[in-house]
Amino acid sequence: MKNALSVDVEDYFQVSAFAPHIPREQWNTLPCRVERNVDLILDLFDESRSKATFFTLGWIAERYPQVVRRIVDNGHELASHGYGHERASDLTPAAFREDITRAKRILEDLGGVAVRGYRAPSFSIDHRNWWAVAELEEAGYVYSSSIYPVRHDHYGMPDAPRFPHRPNGERGILEVPPTTLPLFGRNLPAAGGGWFRLLPYEMSRWMLKRVNARDGAPCMFYFHPWEVDPEQPRPSGVSMKARFRHYVNLQRTAGRLRRLLNDFEWDRVDRVFLGEP
Repeated sequence: MKNALSVDVEDYFQVSAFAPHIPREQWNTLPCRVERNVDLILDLFDESRSKATFFTLGWIAERYPQVVRRIVDNGHELASHGYGHERASDLTPAAFREDITRAKRILEDLGGVAVRGYRAPSFSIDHRNWWAVAELEEAGYVYSSSIYPVRHDHYGMPDAPRFPHRPNGERGILEVPPTTLPLFGRNLPAAGGGWFRLLPYEMSRWMLKRVNARDGAPCMFYFHPWEVDPEQPRPSGVSMKARFRHYVNLQRTAGRLRRLLNDFEWDRVDRVFLGEP
């Protein structure tokens, strides 16, 4: 069974947990590592002949257009992560509309391909900002991967469906949630991110295999370029909790990804869930 592999293309200083410590107006002054990290990821994917979807920030694309072109030229899907990594739950409908349309326009102009997928920063769509689903449809997106059916202190909608569904009816946008596994009365995150770095690799592999076998469904996995970069700069003033979540096992991520790429068959989101050739 083919599973969907995805990368959220953002840099270390843009993560939501660092927002109180790294003002947005300082982003242009900080050393950017995303180009180097995406190149490393593209090489990893080439080794295993895996294809993926890259949910890319418009802010990154404007400054590193060569990153966008390499993604497309290597046969991967280009998708949107919004423009400036602002949580959808922090924006008004008008500001959200501007963010998602601006990012889509930039990515399509640079990549020369249609951008049909979107992922909200920090999976920040839930009951509180349900209007965002209609805004994505109006902006021309075909699918989203923005609603994570887990309980988390920063995001999550634990009562949301675990598998692809159309929140606004049969003709609406397709929501493709990150993979979870029901265990001990709650949905455990099995889709990557910090849990992939924290848990033993065998646990992550077991959860993904269980979803494939028991549910007969493909998985949606994700990670970030900064997660393969243990030598990234480390801002000061970050809380112990945020520091642990961000830096735990960064030095092991590339090796774990190699195992993951060889243990499963991976492809782009549009091919796995939209049936694209």
